[in-house]
Amino acid sequence: MALADLGNVLKIFRERELDNDAQEALFKEVLLMTLARAASADANIDPVELTTVQEIMQRVTGESVTDADIRLASRPALFEEAPFGKYLASVRKRIGSEQRASVVSALAEVIKSDTRVSVLEIDFFNMVARELQATPAEIAALHAK
Repeated sequence: MALADLGNVLKIFRERELDNDAQEALFKEVLLMTLARAASADANIDPVELTTVQEIMQRVTGESVTDADIRLASRPALFEEAPFGKYLASVRKRIGSEQRASVVSALAEVIKSDTRVSVLEIDFFNMVARELQATPAEIAALHAK
């Protein structure tokens, strides 16, 4: 995934309605940024976390990301104008319930990937779930069929 695409977020927010392609692009960006920030939530990006993020992005979106992509997306400087939580709150209505559930589920996978779960990672998970207004069913990855 080209990180230049992260600039599409601003363009997307200027539009009232998102077509399917724009919504999918937004979901991919939210997923990458959330997982990248999770990998660095405890101030230590473990190599297994990088691998996990890459595997999830490939599995969920079909996109390949590099270690450099992940490290760049994890930088707090991307959110100097608005904190990450506010960013998530602003996108929550623009991505679907299954996409929110996918973000939260993938987030838990990244946090648990290095076998050590820190308080900082738990705080980050709770913030993401809160700002996305993920329901308990979404957090548990329960979907009606």
